[in-house]
Amino acid sequence: MWKAYHLIKVSLAAAFTGIICCIGPLILFQFGIIGGVYAISFADFFYSDDGSIGAGAILLRLLALSIILFGIRSYNKKEECTLNTKKQKSINKILFGFILIVFTLSIFMTLDQFSSIYFDKYIVPQQQIELNIK
Repeated sequence: MWKAYHLIKVSLAAAFTGIICCIGPLILFQFGIIGGVYAISFADFFYSDDGSIGAGAILLRLLALSIILFGIRSYNKKEECTLNTKKQKSINKILFGFILIVFTLSIFMTLDQFSSIYFDKYIVPQQQIELNIK
């Protein structure tokens, strides 16, 4: 049970860290804390002018990778069975790392797609309304 909880905890932490540039303004906009113009500028801070990822987004993804590596490293700290051989423990750690990366990438890509749809449907029209008023 601990291993599944550890997998989910680390995957969610890494995925949200890697995509905070888009999810952060989305959540703040959804609760009415920021407007459309600020949400777009918050997200644009992490990207280059041509739309490719910038230094901020790379830094967030490197931080997410470090969370994944820490999660893999801390995997065997609560070992239940001491009868496992060293080879079996290393195979388990590799398997855990692979599942962790796949699970994290799945969450990351889902959040990325969701934030793109949400920005296009709600935040961009609100930004256009706010810019026309001023």
